[in-house]
Amino acid sequence: MSLTPEIPVIPKIKLDSILNVVSKGFHIDKRPLLNYRSIEVNKNVAPNADSSVLVKLGHTQVLVGIKIDVGQPFPDNPEEGVLIVNAEYIPAASPSFEPGPPDENAIELARVIDRSLRESKAIALNKLVIIPGKKVWIIWLDIYVLDHDGNLLDASMIGSMLALAQLKIPYFEVDPVTGNVKVDKSKRITSLPINRYIATVTVYKIGDVLLVDPTAEEEAIASASLSISVSEEGNIVGMQKRGLGFFLEKEIEQAIEISLNKGKELIELVKKFAL
Repeated sequence: MSLTPEIPVIPKIKLDSILNVVSKGFHIDKRPLLNYRSIEVNKNVAPNADSSVLVKLGHTQVLVGIKIDVGQPFPDNPEEGVLIVNAEYIPAASPSFEPGPPDENAIELARVIDRSLRESKAIALNKLVIIPGKKVWIIWLDIYVLDHDGNLLDASMIGSMLALAQLKIPYFEVDPVTGNVKVDKSKRITSLPINRYIATVTVYKIGDVLLVDPTAEEEAIASASLSISVSEEGNIVGMQKRGLGFFLEKEIEQAIEISLNKGKELIELVKKFAL
């Protein structure tokens, strides 16, 4: 659980150093500005979850766990299954995270992931109906930030998409008399129906420079960020702006172009990890 994380205080000498390096076209770890840090994934790290993925993006670590259960559909969508996304910042992930209920940052992270997956119809929720209007599969997707060193949203989408891609639907039987659903999780009958893969690319603005995948120090001095979720078809399916700064029209166009290109790379990487 978490309260609003404080923005780290960057000493002026460090700030000037970062600005100098960024202005020359590099991250402080010597990467080109549009390159991601190394991405590692470990699958099935939580034995009690129905699907789980640990994503390491540089020193940022995010754990995504999924539970799938039978429940009632939403009244306004009786012919669809249910996806519920939650996020939590573990206090040990950063010196600025404190115990407490999920704050607006955790809520925003969950909502961006949820909206990008839902609006793009990444999951075929209409194929998760067991008894129309009465019983459907409910997917609980939980995101846990274990170590925060920048760019949590992109890492969370990588983990979420991969965890969904490897989720298997359990075997079930419906009692014809009572309508009760008996689930046997020792048997997995089919993969979760995925319509398309989604990636989120967050473009940050430091001074007049645009970059992706900042470290926590770089992220702390960014004036604004624009998170753009893209589908494997090359469509924009979600967008979220953060920070008090602004983007010029030409910078928004550049951010979109960056997101479409880097999003394609991330999607191909997730597909590779899913094999």
